Amino acid sequence: MVAALAADDTGHVVYANAAATALFGSCPDDLVGTQLRERLFEDANRGAVDEVTARVLAGASWSGELPVLCSGEHVRELVTSWSPAYDGAGRVAGVLLLAEDTEHARILTRRLHRLSHVSTNLLAARTVQDVARVVTDEMTDAAGATVGSISLVVDDESLALVAIKGGATGAASRWASYPRSSRTPAADCLRNRRALVLNGRAAIAARYPDLERAAEGERSIVCLPLVVGDRELGAISMSFPGRRRFNAPELVFLTLLSEMCAHAIDRIQAQASADDRESKLAFLADATVRLSGDLDYEATLSAVAAAAVPWFADWCVILIADDGRLRPIAFAHADTGHAGLVERLQTDYPQPPDAYASPAQVLHTGRSVLVPEITDEMLEGRARDEEHLRLLRAVAPRSMMSCPLTAGDRVLGVITWVAGEDSRRFDADDLAFGEDLARRAAIAIDNAQLHSELRDVALRLQHAVLPERLPALPDWETAVVYQPSGRTDAGGDFYDVIALGGGRIAAFVGDVMGRGVQAASVMAQMRSAIRTLVALDPAPAAVMTGLDVVFDRLDLEHLVTIAYAVADPAAGTMQLISAGHPPPLLVRTDGTVEVVEHTQTMLLGAGGGARNVVTVPFAAGDTALLFTDGLVERRGEDTEEGMERLVRAARRLDRADLDAWLVAVVDGVRDPTRDDDVAALAVRRPAPPVPAR
Repeated sequence: MVAALAADDTGHVVYANAAATALFGSCPDDLVGTQLRERLFEDANRGAVDEVTARVLAGASWSGELPVLCSGEHVRELVTSWSPAYDGAGRVAGVLLLAEDTEHARILTRRLHRLSHVSTNLLAARTVQDVARVVTDEMTDAAGATVGSISLVVDDESLALVAIKGGATGAASRWASYPRSSRTPAADCLRNRRALVLNGRAAIAARYPDLERAAEGERSIVCLPLVVGDRELGAISMSFPGRRRFNAPELVFLTLLSEMCAHAIDRIQAQASADDRESKLAFLADATVRLSGDLDYEATLSAVAAAAVPWFADWCVILIADDGRLRPIAFAHADTGHAGLVERLQTDYPQPPDAYASPAQVLHTGRSVLVPEITDEMLEGRARDEEHLRLLRAVAPRSMMSCPLTAGDRVLGVITWVAGEDSRRFDADDLAFGEDLARRAAIAIDNAQLHSELRDVALRLQHAVLPERLPALPDWETAVVYQPSGRTDAGGDFYDVIALGGGRIAAFVGDVMGRGVQAASVMAQMRSAIRTLVALDPAPAAVMTGLDVVFDRLDLEHLVTIAYAVADPAAGTMQLISAGHPPPLLVRTDGTVEVVEHTQTMLLGAGGGARNVVTVPFAAGDTALLFTDGLVERRGEDTEEGMERLVRAARRLDRADLDAWLVAVVDGVRDPTRDDDVAALAVRRPAPPVPAR
């Protein structure tokens, strides 16, 4: 039979059944009214009874072996079960104690059955947290312990407390991370790779005099290593009230459970590691596409930082070296409420340049820094005042790493990842991933900065070559519209108007195929060569022949198209020649529009060839329009359609103001989605004023 006792919340026995009377005393009156802890337990075990009683009065239950005074004379090891007793209002009013003699084989069978249930749940575990819950809740309770914990290996130097049930207040934070070399039961059993059993307070104190107590009174400890092959994964620790004796079958079964626990953790960690590697490879592939596909590296790095949060880290900061200082260009945080706190830390409490693991140190040394575990002691050591410490604790950094953005022998900046309380603890594999991403980001930054420098050179060269304004010419009206494509590099369109004397003018519009510094350089050479050739002989054929010679002598690699015209008001004519260029338009005073076609238009740089000069009437009031192909070309249509659209626009628009007319023509014809520059030049002989009547 099972002995049953009930005690009130003061610990006095209020009920004892016949089995309890037979086991603990001679009659019910010998038990009822006595103090439970004093009547049934020796002084050495009363601390354990106080611990269990406090737990039960708080609403929890506990089962386990305790040494109990039987008949007030001798001590026997009994299996005890402690449960809350409730009053009519549903409040905990006392304790119900059930006890059985451990000599009965069915008691061991029942305990092993409970432990076998634990093994089933270990096999079903899918995460480390699942395993930790099984250990701290089910395995601890099935074994009869009041305190259970599991610690896992972080790296070669440290262990981390993953979960704990019971224990002293604050134990979880105090043991969040501790050295593998520490003098602790968990660390010792893992180093020795065998179970550690300490029976009684004296045995614990003798071996670990500085170990904090889970509770007062007698205690027993069992620590089980978590090992798979040659890999040390961690340790399970259980603390029992009283002097607990473990028989051989029970120790064998606990050892078997620890092995199952180790294999479950190994399986979960292996799968998590494989998933993590796959995720990192996918992230690197996506980041590489982003970084290589956009020269706006600041926007791209902001997107990369945002993508890393919270998958890889709780926040990410990317800083670029600018005149010896680090300038933040990207920041992402998983908790938007913490973003302001992080910003305050950076602005109000900037890290000293020589501070360990600071971005400035990483920039200076060019070496990565990994801090797997950030302890509260580290935060206290870094804090300058109470407010600084409050901010640090509020953002709760628990692991971090910083990697230099290195391109060649230059360090362009620093990228830092920080993980919070419930996130990953960065390790060597994470650092390798971070350094890989940092290298790719640095290459993108370096390319973008180099491209920016080349673009600036090209744009400065282009602006130096193109006239700021057209010259004021007597008896002539001129207008020009130049619209870059919106791309970041310089194009090759150029134009100019030159006075020839005697009222004559030369006008030209050209297009160097390609973009960037080389195209701008060829454009500068073309414009300079044309002005020189015009000074020698402005005749269209002579200028084109001279340009062919320039191409041969300078060995220019870019092809060039050009439309060149000479207007002679005295003769009332305009001579035009084309080298592979769109045909100019003539808009007559009566509104008719002519397209000046050429039968021979070999472009410059194509190895020479014939070009015919077309002479057309050019009277007062007529307008000539020279333009580049960006004005009329559109994707998916023939150039003839664009020319027809241009003719219609030129015909219907009022030409009273030449500048306004040209802007309206360009705006009405150009395809804004086309990635090409547009240059349009108009020259007109003003019509003589109409005599007043």
